[in-house]
Formats: sequence, structure tokens, C-alpha cells
Amino acid sequence: MSATTAEPGQTLLQTDELPGRSGGYGAQALRRLTRQPLTLAALALLLALFILGGLAHELAPQGWNAIDLSGRWQNHAPTLSGWHLFGTDNIGRDVLPRMLWGLHDTEQATLLGALLATLLGVAIGGLAGLYGGWLDATLMRFVDLVTSFPPIVLMIIAFFFLEPLTVWKATAVFALYMWTQVARAVRARVTGLGGAEFVEAARALGASDTRLFFRHLLPNAAGTVVVAATALVGQIILIEATAEFFGFGVNSLIRPTLGNLIADATTSGIGSYNQLGLGWWVWAGPAALLALILISINLVGDGLNTALNPTTTRR
Repeated sequence: MSATTAEPGQTLLQTDELPGRSGGYGAQALRRLTRQPLTLAALALLLALFILGGLAHELAPQGWNAIDLSGRWQNHAPTLSGWHLFGTDNIGRDVLPRMLWGLHDTEQATLLGALLATLLGVAIGGLAGLYGGWLDATLMRFVDLVTSFPPIVLMIIAFFFLEPLTVWKATAVFALYMWTQVARAVRARVTGLGGAEFVEAARALGASDTRLFFRHLLPNAAGTVVVAATALVGQIILIEATAEFFGFGVNSLIRPTLGNLIADATTSGIGSYNQLGLGWWVWAGPAALLALILISINLVGDGLNTALNPTTTRR
């Protein structure tokens, strides 16, 4: 196995990793990803959980607020009897449908918010990296201004002034603030590619700035965007849950999310007996689900970073 020669500062690639010998960049990234069983397991678990959330309408057609009026199942521990597998709360609502609907709405707010934030970050970061100069300086100083405030503080303030908060309002807040890290990552990548030979060749052939960005620069920044967007999903989920735990965010009477389900069960004390008489099972299920999602996202993000990093070489 031999290596190609390179100018100082350039990365040496193994000959069996060159496009002509082993496929393109996508094929190389896929091979790296398939060599990481832990990442694949986390990805499969994450997809399964998101599919469950997406099927909440079909799996729990009774909704999240269906109440057993008989009084028999109020604050009942998990049991196979009556198929209350995750127990019920103090007014007889089954915890499992509430978890499914909470997963559905958390998934909706975070995925859509992360998508919009990623698109906004790619646009702003791309403009800064492509044109540089005063535009780059102005946009990056604005990014510095936005990120100088702790995200949880800004989210709580925004949620407070947007009461009553809905899932769609929360999505807009996430998109309008969380784009900054994507913008920084894309700007750095585009700036680094600015002097590449293929970029200079495209300019010499008369490629417009739009074509240059979408045809040449953005595809080479795709790995950076995917990794940043994956991290963004986890951050949004954690920020949303934290804000709702402290009493801000979407109210569970409007729509359930994993964060407000945990908050509802813990505001009067955690334990088998508290002011509302809620058992541990009311908060343990949503909390475990939230933990699984966050751990899976972190593992998937690390794996994608390894797989999509073009400087990764096989030993």
C-alpha cells in the first residue's frame, strides 16, 4: 500500500482510498461508518424511536389526554392488567400514550428546528466564507453577539414572552438562534476551500458565485454540515427539556413533550409519594426515553464525524 505525494501542508491519502481505486468520498465514508458497530446500533435505535414518535397517531389514537373515568386506574403502577405497561398518572391517564405523543412533539420541534437552523446557518456561513471581507467580518461579529449569551437563558426569555408557547413557536425560536454553530462551521470550511485548485479552475471557467457555491463548495462541506446538524438536534432536545423542567416552554395541557412530561411529574417532588401522589413511573419513562435519545445522538454524531472527515485514513 503506497501513498501519493503531496505538497507541504496537504493530507497524504492512501492509494486504495483514491476515487479511482475504491470509489468516491461517499463510498469511503460509508465504509468507515460500517466499521463502527456502536454507531450503527445507536443509529438504529434512534431511527426506531423517531419512527415510534412519527406513528403516535396510529399507535395511540386515543390521544395523550384520555382519562379513565372509572377511577380504577388512577396513579397505578406499571402492570400488564389493562395494558398499562408504563402505569397511569393521578387522574388515570395512561403514561405510554403520553410518552408516544411527547416523543412525537419533541421530535417535530427539534428536527424541524434543527433543519431550519441548518439551512439558515449554511446560507449565512456560505456568504461569509465565499465573499469574505467586510461581509464576513459583519456576519461573524453578529454570530459572536448571538452566542455571547447562554442558550438556555435566551430560550427561557423567549419562551416567557411567547406564552402560551406552542410547538410551532418553539420551533421558530430554535431555528432563529441555533443556526450560529452551523454558520461558523460552514464559513470555516468554505474559507479553507477558497484557494483550492478546483475552485480557482471553476472561477477561471467563468462559474458564477451561485454555481461555485452549490456545485463545488457545498458538496465538499457536506460532511461538516451533517455533523453540525446532528449535534444541533441533541442540543435542541436538551435545551427544550431543561427549559420545560424549570416551568418554561410548551405546556402539557396544550401539547405534551418529553420535557414537560418530566416537569409535570417532578414539580411536586420526586418519589413514590408527593403532593400530587404521583408514582416514580410517571417521570421515569419520559426521562429514560430522553436519555436514550441524547446518548444515541452523541454516539451517532461522533461516528459521523469519523466517517465523514476527509482526513481520516486507514491504518
